[in-house]
Amino acid sequence: MTASKATLASSFNAIATEYAASRPGYPTALYDAVEELTGRPLAGADILDVGAGTGIGTAPMVARGARVTAAEPGSGMAAQLRSQLPDVPVVRGSGDALPFAADSFDLVTYAQAWHWTDPTRSVPEVLRVLRPGGALALWWNVPDESVQWVAAQQDRLTPRHQFDVTDRAPALVRDLAPALTPRYRELRWSRTIPLDTHVASLATHSTLATLPAERAAALLEAERAALREVFPDGQVTEPYLVRLTAVRTPA
Repeated sequence: MTASKATLASSFNAIATEYAASRPGYPTALYDAVEELTGRPLAGADILDVGAGTGIGTAPMVARGARVTAAEPGSGMAAQLRSQLPDVPVVRGSGDALPFAADSFDLVTYAQAWHWTDPTRSVPEVLRVLRPGGALALWWNVPDESVQWVAAQQDRLTPRHQFDVTDRAPALVRDLAPALTPRYRELRWSRTIPLDTHVASLATHSTLATLPAERAAALLEAERAALREVFPDGQVTEPYLVRLTAVRTPA
């Protein structure tokens, strides 16, 4: 039986430390693209990072001079974010019911998180809390299946997520807010990490984290063996697409 969206989303709280240690970040070019597509610098902006998780997407915005508030519904993930970024305010809340006043932020972001929301609720909530001329940016790291070994791994281990909206986000936003014009961009990047770190990252994906422990362990051990054939030196180069959707509201 396929796990529910709520079960999948909540699975990260028990593995927040592992998530923070092994999940990929985002390339500098992503934050450049966010600034370009939203028409404003991150420096000095009041940003709400929703579904901020452990702060992987949050930290680079803080480093660029943004004033970031993180909204994270999960207790384990929120605790990890606080330990990683003690100066960032963390509020427990979800994108479907943001606990903030209207006209509070210049930019609302979702890094690897918008697919956990109900767009019919989260889009109106974003429009409510944004100031005039504010913007929304949604982005995801997606394994680049144009690379043969990645496509084979996805077939073996993590077939297309049933809640994946990464390539449909512009249309979903447009349907709910016809007056807005979402802009879309894809960016390719990669990271090279030890095989053990790659497998640890796989283990933090909700489709594996919600399996019985013995089943997940068996799948991961089989995957480790398959990858040793591809990467005999024990270093895995992970290729990604970042799928970014950005939209600015009228001033």
